[in-house]
Amino acid sequence: MARVTVEDCVLKIPNRFQLVMMAAQRSRELSVGGELTVDRDNDKNPVVALREIADETVPLDELEIAVVEGLQRNIDVDEIVEEEDDDMLQVTEALNELAGLVDTGEAPAAGSPDAPTTETPAADASDPMAALAAGFEDVTIEDVKKED
Repeated sequence: MARVTVEDCVLKIPNRFQLVMMAAQRSRELSVGGELTVDRDNDKNPVVALREIADETVPLDELEIAVVEGLQRNIDVDEIVEEEDDDMLQVTEALNELAGLVDTGEAPAAGSPDAPTTETPAADASDPMAALAAGFEDVTIEDVKKED
């Protein structure tokens, strides 16, 4: 890249950071098939972009808008929170449904067989799933060594 090209560009765009950003944007446009406004002369895209900026053959205001749009991220925070709330509600409902805790709107009578109890059901020795439903027991190191 010739120093003369950069010095010519600094006259058009005094801020070197902005110059680099705009030249990079134009270089990306050229690499995806953008039309050249100057002869390539066997130069690479960044050099061609700088030459176009120096010769003012590309509209600098449009290039600046493209840089800004490329850096913007349009995220609506309220929408994300609402989506998370909806997702959380769906997960909670699914878990309640799986656990059999779906609210039917009516509470069963206190003495009825459908009434929830605070006691854990006694595990039937013949049914391994009933033992799992009753809960887990804490095991000590000695218990594990005995089983080995």
